[in-house]
Amino acid sequence: MKNLIFVLCFAALFTFAGCNKETPEPKEFNFDFQTDAEGWTGDFADYPDSPGVEEFYEFAFSHSTLPAPLDVTKGALRQSGNNHSDDLFMFIKKKLTGLEPDKIYSVNVEIEIASNAASGMAGVGGAPGESVVIKAGASKKEPVKELVGTDYRMNIDKGSQNNEGDDMVIIGDFANGTQENVYTLKTLKTTNPVNVSSDSNGEIWIIIGTDSGFEATTTIYYNTIKVKLN
Repeated sequence: MKNLIFVLCFAALFTFAGCNKETPEPKEFNFDFQTDAEGWTGDFADYPDSPGVEEFYEFAFSHSTLPAPLDVTKGALRQSGNNHSDDLFMFIKKKLTGLEPDKIYSVNVEIEIASNAASGMAGVGGAPGESVVIKAGASKKEPVKELVGTDYRMNIDKGSQNNEGDDMVIIGDFANGTQENVYTLKTLKTTNPVNVSSDSNGEIWIIIGTDSGFEATTTIYYNTIKVKLN
């Protein structure tokens, strides 16, 4: 009987110690682009390889400020393109460092954007708001465009427009929630995390982008980006 009591007490003590084991704090990365791009870069995919295509599509990416009537003293990332292919993917990316090597992380992303696309509007090929899907994700390898046949495609699985991929999920669309085509701030975030493994150096890539079925110009401003890793 004494032996049984000893075993039960030992098991209870072991369970208590296990329950009180420290859980690593989630890592958070916050970007507000007040003074510069903070290491984020922009690029484009899902368009044909042809002479002068960058000018024809009016590709642009830069550190900027929010547009009027918003607070023009606040920094932001500005990205713009004219979707002649009816499938243009405009994306920004950033490498996160200082993580544990070869560890699977659950990644959640929250962004605040500025959109000038009124909700419920008709447009060429699709709505300027709802037909511009916004996605966020993460990858162990650097997300880049690659020439596949005669078109530039992504080297990660981002999905296609309203479909998600293994590396990116849909977090919303470009509609600004008003009836006016004026720049309005809008917050979007993941509802389910993206799972990704860090590489042997403890690094992962974060990618955010617009996957468009609207066959005209979309100009998006990224005001803030928050990334949480568990």
